[in-house]
Amino acid sequence: MSAPLTVADIVLTGAQVRTLDPACPTAEAVAVKDGRIAAVGTERDVRDWRGAGTEVIDLAGATLTPGLVDGHSHPVWGVEMATGLGLSDCRDLDGLCTALAAAARALRPGEWLTAWGLDHNVFAGAPVHRDLIEDALGGAPAFIRLYDGHSALASGRALEAAGVDGPREFVQRASVVCDADGRPTGHLVEHAAMNLLMSVLPRPTTADRRARLLGLLGEMAAGGLTGAHVMDMENDDVPELLAAIEADGELPVRLRLAPWCMPGIDKAGLDHLIELQRLAGRHWRVGGVKFFMDGTIEGGTAWLEHADCHGQGTDAFWPDPAAYTHAVHHLARAGVRTATHAIGDAAVRHVLDTVELLGDDRIGARYRHRIEHIETVPGAQLTRFARLGVAASMQPTHTAYTRADHTDAWSQRVGEERAARAWRCRDLRDAGAVLVLGSDWPIAHHDPRQVLATARLRRPAGEPGIAPVTPDQALTGLMALEGCTSHAALAAGEESAAGRITPGFRADLTALAVDPVTAPADELGTAPVRLTMTGGHVVHREAS
Repeated sequence: MSAPLTVADIVLTGAQVRTLDPACPTAEAVAVKDGRIAAVGTERDVRDWRGAGTEVIDLAGATLTPGLVDGHSHPVWGVEMATGLGLSDCRDLDGLCTALAAAARALRPGEWLTAWGLDHNVFAGAPVHRDLIEDALGGAPAFIRLYDGHSALASGRALEAAGVDGPREFVQRASVVCDADGRPTGHLVEHAAMNLLMSVLPRPTTADRRARLLGLLGEMAAGGLTGAHVMDMENDDVPELLAAIEADGELPVRLRLAPWCMPGIDKAGLDHLIELQRLAGRHWRVGGVKFFMDGTIEGGTAWLEHADCHGQGTDAFWPDPAAYTHAVHHLARAGVRTATHAIGDAAVRHVLDTVELLGDDRIGARYRHRIEHIETVPGAQLTRFARLGVAASMQPTHTAYTRADHTDAWSQRVGEERAARAWRCRDLRDAGAVLVLGSDWPIAHHDPRQVLATARLRRPAGEPGIAPVTPDQALTGLMALEGCTSHAALAAGEESAAGRITPGFRADLTALAVDPVTAPADELGTAPVRLTMTGGHVVHREAS
């Protein structure tokens, strides 16, 4: 508890405050001044904080926590990815064709059909092939992103427009899948293959991107998010776009961007990534670099210690894994944080080996490196996270794409043994690891209440009839909250400014109608968000 030197801009009162500060774990009121927390105390302290210009907000018994952060998201790139027809509700091929046919009938002549969010399970184990959807499309050019963001299905007209008529060679692991006659099936696996169509796909204007991004960030704030670790900076104009938005107002969600480092990069490219770390605005900054060590289980591109059921998954995304290690070390010596997508057990092992090889360069740099996703990992690797100071970043809501009985595409690919060690959130926490939680939007919904609830339930909130996936990996309510607050701050190197409610820290705050630690998880999934504050600005308030 402390008193502000001057009167507060805003006082939040009538709350149960979970500070996550061991020195003062609970409180009743918080004072905010100049975008920072000025004081934390009791209802009796409020009169000392008020002045003529102070706004007092009564939270009416809500639980106030440090601002919720999505530890893995793609809001800027995602507004382009999540374009067109949403297919996440399709459960089988008939449902998919019905949805595509309806959308195709509404198209103007020559117009493209774009869609996203298609679950691999729709194909019921059959190969992903354009022949399955061509009749429904009625000749329209179509580009359909599968839910994982690492693969797509293109129609014959779309492939023709892009001049894709056979297999291609890529610097990174990627594939234009072809049949026995060398004819493309339309299944494009990994980013380099999908990018072959980017030049012919309809693209949004800058004004449209800006409007959609602001709309999305407003939705995220309404769900309680105050920040997001953005695992991309695909377009060079992203800093310019964010700066233009801030010239007219405030970003409602704080964004920390990590541009990609891909195979084939040279020293000049690495040095450019280092230079990018200097770019920042009021509520955004470039803070790290994103790598890929593998792809996805369903796409057959995850790097596994042993092949999957189709004999795939034994190759790294970087054809020369030693080149990845060199790139990480180059950035580490410059003090740059790294985040590496590693889904398979071999990919996770190689990232940990890479950090361990830094030796003395790791000293004083705990949690500078992090691993994203970690979908299947053996027990022998778990303790290495804490020992090496590598943060784990996981997405509980991704369990929705698997099934407890292992009849889903993910489980079938990896087999019973590896499916039984899926998304080992609790084991990592119990082994002492820092564990960041996120959504990976648009792969899964960005709502942090769903992330918090699913982390505890291992199934979607409000769906008690769905069997939980590896229920022994459920987190406690406090662990889940830490994953979206204090552990997110640790993984970003912001533990001295964020992740707790304590004087001097950023005034990024979330008020929920229920206590996210003790309320039933199913109730938490749809609990009203009373208030969201980012940098001292109220960016969402529940309608009275």
